[in-house]
Amino acid sequence: MKQWLLVLLFAIPFSLVHAEPVKLIFDTDMGNDIDDLMALSMIHSLVERGSCELLAVTITKDHPQAAEFVDAVNTFYGNGDIPIGVVRNGKAPEPGKFNLLASATNPDGTLRYPHDLKSGQDAPEAVDLVRSILASQPDASVTLCQVGFFTNFSRLIDSPPDKHSPLTGRELITKKVKLLSIMAGAFQTVHWDSRHLEYNVVIDVPAAQSLARHWPTDIVWSGFEIGVAAAFPHQSIEQDLNYVPHHPLKEGYILYQPPPHDRPTWDPTAVLFAVNPTRGYFVLSPPGSVTVEDNGATWFRPNSQGHGRDRFLVLTPELTQRVREAIVLLSCEPPSRLKVKPAQNIDH
Repeated sequence: MKQWLLVLLFAIPFSLVHAEPVKLIFDTDMGNDIDDLMALSMIHSLVERGSCELLAVTITKDHPQAAEFVDAVNTFYGNGDIPIGVVRNGKAPEPGKFNLLASATNPDGTLRYPHDLKSGQDAPEAVDLVRSILASQPDASVTLCQVGFFTNFSRLIDSPPDKHSPLTGRELITKKVKLLSIMAGAFQTVHWDSRHLEYNVVIDVPAAQSLARHWPTDIVWSGFEIGVAAAFPHQSIEQDLNYVPHHPLKEGYILYQPPPHDRPTWDPTAVLFAVNPTRGYFVLSPPGSVTVEDNGATWFRPNSQGHGRDRFLVLTPELTQRVREAIVLLSCEPPSRLKVKPAQNIDH
């Protein structure tokens, strides 16, 4: 009898035995690197599995096509109604290498990737959108995942009371946010460089410094070294996304840098921890504090009493393979509406 119960347990779909879905806001600089798209593809797979509820996507790349492309990807995965917020007067205003796929057309002139949002200029401002969402959620229930610049969430800290909430930004974060998972900084040696200046920090140092000083809830940092260790195998891009004639991740990867090359999985590692923090994918550093120096370097200091807001991810050789496999599977998993049903035997 016990054996049958065990078999039955493992036969139950994962989504039916999983805990409450993680309520997630995803903050990205979509278009600057292809790992942002890997991360968003992962999130949609996690949504379909019941592991995650994607409350919104906010964008720190200040180019109107970034939001349009995010909407195209969301629509591709069957989630075209997810709110999208954009930065105003932000960083990186240049076009991205693959965001132009939002305007790609079929031979008949229709959009290759249909979507409703035609420009980021038509999207709400990111901080206002985040405040409205946080105000509507239960206390200590929302996980934020930041894989772009610090601009939006730094501004969120400084936001005043408004029509959404009588609380200041810092007060609203304290009340509603459970965890901030960040891809930023470097905390271990990278190519013999122990003071690597990571792009997401360097592009807006004042915002990074402000967030590091004033953020009121727990932060887990996925440093530059983590994504480098678990690089995405280009064979999966070339072979695992052919279940449709056009796939945004495959076409985006090729436009960003044609294979063969294995792109580091910087942003997907932050998503993997944000949604599955207790699954043992990573080792966590002792608690402590992270500061951002004027040149953009990140500095972690452990707390002698075993307390602190900040931790960073660590990968062992054994865990690296597990993390890579999870990222590949989640990034390349077809949405259910596109899954090919097996052929059925027909008796004649």
